[in-house]
Amino acid sequence: MSTKNTATLDLNQAWRVHPQVSIRPEPFGALLYHFGTRKLSFLKDRRLLEIVQVLSDYPTARQACSVIGITESELPQFQRALATLRDSQMLIEVSV
Repeated sequence: MSTKNTATLDLNQAWRVHPQVSIRPEPFGALLYHFGTRKLSFLKDRRLLEIVQVLSDYPTARQACSVIGITESELPQFQRALATLRDSQMLIEVSV
């Protein structure tokens, strides 16, 4: 059982896609496959896919969300989605 709280992901930290994760865009969003854990995740929102694709280009997840056009009122929804991806090891925190 995971001890991480899925509802929280520090948006002021840098995150990136795990190097063992492959992203396959689809009309509905995307499929993410982790070759190490053999887990498959579905992204059902094209904007979430866009965030995931640009995470490593920005110093914080908050900035990546902002660039994609995520509003402050939408941010908690995307923060939860990113936390779920973190908990399934699709995303990893970038150490500074």
